[in-house]
Amino acid sequence: MYVYEKVREYIDKNGYKQKVIAEKAGIPNVTFNAMMNGKRTMYAEDLRAICIALKVSPEIFINVKKG
Repeated sequence: MYVYEKVREYIDKNGYKQKVIAEKAGIPNVTFNAMMNGKRTMYAEDLRAICIALKVSPEIFINVKKG
């Protein structure tokens, strides 16, 4: 599963509106929508802003191997 799919699933599962998260993240709604549909690359800066807006750690969306 791609990161954008995990983010979209989290947003949907928790009842958030994509438009509200886009606003909080400072990402234009059109750009955010394109990311959530896999039509635009989600960069690290985008993920960081989205995680701040959602008040979650990026680790819930990416696999971080420790060791």
